[in-house]
Amino acid sequence: MKLHIEPDIKKAYTLPSTFYRSEAVFEQVKEKIFTKSWHYIGDANLVEKAGQVHPFTLLENVMDEPLVLTKDKDGTTHCLSNICTHRGNIMVHEPGEARMLSCNYHGRCFRLDGRLRAMPGFEGVENFPAESDHLPQLPLARWGPMLFASLSNEITFEQVFSDMQKRLYWLPIDTLEYNPTGSKDYFVEANWALYCDNYLEGFHVAYVHPALNNALDMENYTYELFPYCNLQLGVASEGEPCFDIPEGAHDYGKNIYAYYWHVFPNLMFNFYPWGLSLNVIEPLNHKQTRVRFLNYKFKGVEFDQTVHNLDQTEMEDEAVVQQVQKGIQSRLYKRGRFSPSMEQGVHHFHRLISEFLT
Repeated sequence: MKLHIEPDIKKAYTLPSTFYRSEAVFEQVKEKIFTKSWHYIGDANLVEKAGQVHPFTLLENVMDEPLVLTKDKDGTTHCLSNICTHRGNIMVHEPGEARMLSCNYHGRCFRLDGRLRAMPGFEGVENFPAESDHLPQLPLARWGPMLFASLSNEITFEQVFSDMQKRLYWLPIDTLEYNPTGSKDYFVEANWALYCDNYLEGFHVAYVHPALNNALDMENYTYELFPYCNLQLGVASEGEPCFDIPEGAHDYGKNIYAYYWHVFPNLMFNFYPWGLSLNVIEPLNHKQTRVRFLNYKFKGVEFDQTVHNLDQTEMEDEAVVQQVQKGIQSRLYKRGRFSPSMEQGVHHFHRLISEFLT
């Protein structure tokens, strides 16, 4: 599907409704967007000690890429293909400890860094082992306790994340601790990009989120755009909780209620004084989405997380997004326009989608 989103937001039209409805377009999105993007793959403590391995599937039911996290004897963490390079067998099935990765089909063995160690019956094979006999290793990055990987080397982690990291350098990211009791999954009957569209603008807050609208000073709500991410800066209304921002930081002197960062295409970093609500938007197909709410708390910070009404806000968002999913099935609706003051983030998101697809 070839798209063009006009760079001038005052002249631009949104993505066409067919983008959200078409299975064929969704297949293009998988291959042209998600394979080139950075993905949250879990917490670093999944492989805390040398010799630990943790298999997982990247975007199950969509990309279905079998991968495995390993920590070698030197303490280096790797993200490797979990597919034996001999005949394509899946090797690691359960988390645990291992001295090497072994294929139970024909006995091929790999070190925990992915290098081929041994293969019975291959005596006399020319040019063996070649580079293609080692397990492919994915680009892997860590920020605080969070691990990220990409299937592609086209865009570096720094290109995508550095603007957010520089802005929030003063936050104790390394002290974040995963909180499973505050984490949960939501299932939304809508296209993944519709959910992102909704997140990327504060336009709807006054109409959809009454509690959040009272907490935010919407007159000072601002949008900032970066190459592969964007920021919505939520300023607190009087009396609402806010960050204690140090002198010298970019936002010093502002009463920031929350930093809402969207990292293209499907990661949402919501920073609050108590920690981080990381939302991972996982498409299940072209009309169903799983939203993973992952809760991280700053170590030693005592704060009532319920004051931010995350669950209530999510329910309100789901209701309106599912309503729009039904609406765009209309034969009479084609595409819309952007509010220049309130929908800069959506316009930016649509432009990135069009660039990746074309």
